[in-house]
Amino acid sequence: MDIVPAPRHVVRGEGQYTLGAGTGIDAGEGTEDTARWLRAVVGPATGLALAPARAGDTGPVRLAVDAGSLAPEAYRLTVGPDGVRIEGGGPAGVFWGAQTLRQLLGPDAFRRAPLDATRAWTLPHVTVEDAPRFGWRGMMLDVARHFMPKDGVLRQLDLMAAHKLNVFHFHLSDDQGWRIEIKRHPKLTEKGSWRSRTKAGHRASPLWDDRPHGGFYTQDDIREIVAYARDRHITVVPEIDVPGHSQAAIAAYPELGNTDVVDTTGLAVWDTWGVNPNVLAPTDAVLRFYEGVLEEILDLFPSAFVHVGGDECPKDQWRASPAAQARIAELGLEDEDELQSWFIRHFDGWLTARGRRLIGWDEILEGGLAPGAAVSSWRGYRGGITAARAGHDVVMCPEQQVYLDHRQASGADEPVPIGYVRTLEDVYRFEPVPPELTEAEARHVLGTQANAWTEVMEDARRVDYQVFPRLSAFSEVAWSALPPPAERDFAGFERRMSTHYRRLDALGVEYRPPGGPAPWQQRPGVLGRPIEGAPPIV
Repeated sequence: MDIVPAPRHVVRGEGQYTLGAGTGIDAGEGTEDTARWLRAVVGPATGLALAPARAGDTGPVRLAVDAGSLAPEAYRLTVGPDGVRIEGGGPAGVFWGAQTLRQLLGPDAFRRAPLDATRAWTLPHVTVEDAPRFGWRGMMLDVARHFMPKDGVLRQLDLMAAHKLNVFHFHLSDDQGWRIEIKRHPKLTEKGSWRSRTKAGHRASPLWDDRPHGGFYTQDDIREIVAYARDRHITVVPEIDVPGHSQAAIAAYPELGNTDVVDTTGLAVWDTWGVNPNVLAPTDAVLRFYEGVLEEILDLFPSAFVHVGGDECPKDQWRASPAAQARIAELGLEDEDELQSWFIRHFDGWLTARGRRLIGWDEILEGGLAPGAAVSSWRGYRGGITAARAGHDVVMCPEQQVYLDHRQASGADEPVPIGYVRTLEDVYRFEPVPPELTEAEARHVLGTQANAWTEVMEDARRVDYQVFPRLSAFSEVAWSALPPPAERDFAGFERRMSTHYRRLDALGVEYRPPGGPAPWQQRPGVLGRPIEGAPPIV
C-alpha cells in the first residue's frame, strides 16, 4: 500500500470497499474539522460529495475520538465490508488517519479535480494502527531571505499535513528582510521588508539580481495562516531574531543598533548572505521595542513556544561599544557571551510571565542557558546533548543531517553547491536521539525538525526542488518507529516512494527526480552557474 510515513501496524484483509455518490461522513464530536477537510480536499479530487451522513445511511465514513484506548495523535483506520472507520485518541489522531485514507485511495486523490467522472473509488480492506514517535515533527521555512507569498505558505502547510508533520517554524525576520506587520512599529515593513538587490546564488558569486525584493504578511494574513494550520493540526511557531540577524530591523529603526560605534542612519536591508556584524544594542530601549513586537506576536500566534533566534551574534560591536561595556559592568557579567545570555534570559522571563516558552538556536547555551528555555540544536548534536543533560528540552535539527537547502549530490549535479552533501538515504538514516543520552535525558528530546533556509531558494519551485523528496524521508524519521539507522530498510522506502512520487506529481511538487536534477535545473541560468573555486556554504 506504500504508505509514507510508514505506519506501525498494518493488517491487510480480503476484498475492497467502494465509495459511492451516496457515501456520507458520520463525524463524531471533535472530528468536525477532519470531516470538513475530507469534503474540501478529497471530495473535489474524487468528485464525491462526502456529505454529512443521514440516519439510515449504510457504509459511511465514520470518524470518532477514542481517548480511552489511543494516545492523542494515534489513530486506528479500519476498512471493511461495512465501510470506513477512523478512530483517533484526539482530533489530531483522526486527522492523521484521514491522511492515510487519502493515500489508500491512490495518487489521483491528491488532485484538485477528478480525471474521470465515472471512476470507481475503492479502498482495500485493511486495519492500520499507527502513532507518531515524536510530538514535535517540524519544518522550518525561511521567508526572510526570499519572501514566499501567503498562498505558497498555505501550500507548504498542506504538504506538511500530507506527511503528518505538525510544527511549522516560521522564520519571519533576518538581516535580509522583516516579514510580519507590527502595527506599533510600521517602519519594520515599510522599510525593513524590502532590499534593493539580492546576491545571486552562492555568497562567493560575482552575480547580482538587481531587482528589488521583498514583501510581508499583514496581521490578517498571519491569522489566516495560523487558522489554516490549526485546521490541519499544525502549530505555527514564530521566530523573531535577537540580538543578531537584525539588520533589517536596524535599517528601519537605526536607534536599535550600537550607535556609539556604528553610524546606523544610512544602513540598508542587507542584500547578501553570511553572518552580519550589525547586532542589536543591549539597552533598555531595545528591550522595550522588542517587548512591543512580541506583544503583537503573542496576539497572533497561540503556540506555546516562541523562537527568538539567538544564533550567529558577532560580539565585535559590543566589545567596542562603551554603552555595552557599561551594561556588562553594571550587571556584573564576565563577558559579551554572558551579555547575550542576559539578553535572552530577559525574554525568557518575559515570555514565561505570559504563559509562553522561549526556544532558541543552540548559541543560547553560550554564557549560561536561560532557565526554562528550550534549544534548537543546529550545529550538530552537541548543543542538544548539553541542553538535555542540563534538563532542558531540545528539538534536534543538526545542519549536517537535516538542512534541506544543502546539496543533494556532489560535483556538477547540483545547481548551486551549498553546504554538506545529504542524499535521500542520508536523511532517511538520520537519528534524532543521540545514543550518548540516558533514557531520562532522551525524554527531553521533544522531536526533530528539517530546516529550509532560502538564500539560494529564490521561489517556490526551487523550494520544492531542495525540500523534496527529502522531506518525505524526514517525515518517516519523525513519525515512524524505525530501527537504528544502519538497520533501516532504505530499499523498501524507495519502493514505497515509487508510489509516493506519483502523489507528489499530483500535488504539483517539483521535487528532485531520482538520479539527477530536473530538466529545468539543467538549463544554464544565473542561479545555475557554478562559481569556479568557490567553497560550499556551510
